[in-house]
Parts: sequence; structure tokens; C-alpha cells
Amino acid sequence: MNWTIRGGRALVAGQLTKSDIQISDGRLVAAPADEARLIAANGLLVLPGIVDIHGDGFERQLMPRPGVRFDTALALRDTDRQLVANGITTAFHGVTISWEPGLRSVEAAIDLVETLMEIRPSLRCDTRLHLRWETFALDQLPTVMQWLSLNPKPIVALNDHTTGTILKGTIARKIGQMASRSGLSHDEYRDLLDSVWARRGEVPAAIEELAAAAKLSGNVLLAHDEASPEEREAFRKLGAVTSEFPLTRETAEAARAAGEEIVLGAPNVVRGGSHNGALDATQAVRDGLCTVLTSDYHYPSPLHAAFKLAGADLARLGSSWPLVSANAAKAAGLADRGELQPGKRADLILVDAADPSHPQVMATMVAGRMSYSAGIHELPMRIGASA
Repeated sequence: MNWTIRGGRALVAGQLTKSDIQISDGRLVAAPADEARLIAANGLLVLPGIVDIHGDGFERQLMPRPGVRFDTALALRDTDRQLVANGITTAFHGVTISWEPGLRSVEAAIDLVETLMEIRPSLRCDTRLHLRWETFALDQLPTVMQWLSLNPKPIVALNDHTTGTILKGTIARKIGQMASRSGLSHDEYRDLLDSVWARRGEVPAAIEELAAAAKLSGNVLLAHDEASPEEREAFRKLGAVTSEFPLTRETAEAARAAGEEIVLGAPNVVRGGSHNGALDATQAVRDGLCTVLTSDYHYPSPLHAAFKLAGADLARLGSSWPLVSANAAKAAGLADRGELQPGKRADLILVDAADPSHPQVMATMVAGRMSYSAGIHELPMRIGASA
């Protein structure tokens, strides 16, 4: 279907300007297309769709309470509706493959991956995979390696939450939550953790094996929770040129000095700080130490974070919106989206920003398909006739 979006202020080349947006066959085009349908966007902003490269909010639909598990397809379809209603047009589901049993086990990951690939064509959001491999999940590595060749190719993150759990005493603070998630008792979880930690000498070689395979397959590789510039350098040498949630300012500075992307959580901006004492994302953005904001665990946050950073002056969306669109697309290796330019995919959203502190998504288009509408009127229009 072809479209003309008329009357809105569109974010084009970093500027909000009142201009028509033309769509033909799922792409943005320069000239009006034949038999286009008209969308009257008066009073609305027309923005590139949000590209969310790291989100695990879907886990709440899978297991809304500890031990209460729902059908995977049901959970993913529910998540799909949340995504498009919040302006997310491309989503990478952060599927953790851990040594734990339960929600983040390899069995749960297999179920989710297989279900997503089966129902993906019917989803309204362009939903993809972000394989978050826990580097101590040594026995699960062969399964992750098989998934590298899926189409579309997953992005892959190297995660190590085991070392911090052991060395920083996390187990003492979070064992109840971690045990509940895995379905184990406290003692059973401690015993399992001890057995996993005993194999730490095998981890470096496994990391190198996966990194080499990802490079050969063409998967984008990320590194998660890096604690120092030295770790950033080590992962850079393996091909991970994006730093996800660096733990220190010095690590973020090292990444930016190398021209690399830095991913932080949009909820951090919306809430006014990190819930776990990590870098303040708002300050990191201001200091040039964050280039991508992602939903992390809360799908409304990318939209609201971009507007909060812009403040009352909506013209500042030209600098804050790329954090959730163009920069994120670049980090994910997707050159066909993230900007309102002819030739790009028609992934866009219409936003009512009459109250900039509470912007509302009025419509979402994914590849030119109306995927969500909150009362937007579509009018038939033949180009050349009066509109």
C-alpha cells in the first residue's frame, strides 16, 4: 500500500520540518506514489521508528511471577503489541542462554527461538534475536553456534554475570531472586554456581571460539558489562566494537575514543538514574559517552527518554532521537532504517507531543504497514486529485 503523510512535522536530517512523507511499496520515496492513501498528521510529529537492540521485557509476559509460566507464542504476541504501541518498529529480543535452569536455561531459549522464528512473519514489529550468551555456559555453546546462521542474523552479546556474582558478593544479595528464577532452592543454586565457577579456566577459549564464529558468519558482536578499558580492548580485538552497559566511566571513554558505540538503558534516563548504581545515562549522553539507548526491561522508555532529553524544546529531538533510531540501527548493522530518507524502509511513528513530558504514539508503521493506530484517520486519495 502507498501512503502520503501530510500536515505533520517530520524529523528529516536532524531538523523538524513541516513536509509530506511519501511511502511506496514499504519504502520512503521522494515523489507521491499512485493510488496513495492520505494520513492527516496535523499537529503530530513524524519520527523514524525506534530500533531497540537490547530488550528482555518479554520475560514478564513469559513469567509474570516466579514459577508462573505462560505459553511462549502467547507471550511473544502480547509483547509484539506492546512494542508497536510504544513506537518500536525493530526489536531485538535479548534471549539469555545461561547455565541456570528455568527461565534463562538453554531449554527455555530453544523454545523461544523456535517459536519466534515460526511466528515472526505474523508479528507487526520487525522482531529479531539478540543472543546473550553467558560466557560460563560452556555446555550450551554448541547450541548458540548453530543459531548464528539464522535468518535474519542474530546479534550476539558476550555476557559474564558469573564472575561478578562470585567476586562482588551478588549471590548474597540476589540469591533469592536468582534461585526463584531458576526453580532451585538457595542451597541447590549455590552448589550449581560452585560447579560452574570451577570450570572458569575453560571460559577464555570458549569466548574466542564464539567470537571467531560470529565474525565468520557476519553476526554483529557486542560485549556486555565491561569493567575496565582493558576489558574493552580485549573484546575489541575479538571483534566486539560495541560496548553494552559499561560499568565505569573510564570504560565508556575508551570506547568513544575508539569511535565505538556505547549502549545504555533508556529506563535509566526516564527514572533519573540507574536502579543498580551503574553509569547515569543522562549524564553519559551529555558527555558524549552514550550513543544508543535501549529499552532494557521497559518498552515505553526509549520514546520517553528521547523526549526527556530534548525537554520542552522539541527542536532538540534532532540530537536525542538518533539515540533510539539511527545510532541503534547502525550498531545493529541495519543500514536500511533509522532515518526518514528516500530509499529507507518506511519504519516511522506519529507522535502527539502536545505534552512533551508524556508523548503519545498515535500510529506506527513498519515497512509501510500500519501496525498500530490510536485513532489516526486514513483517507483514500488518488495523486493528482484534490486532497
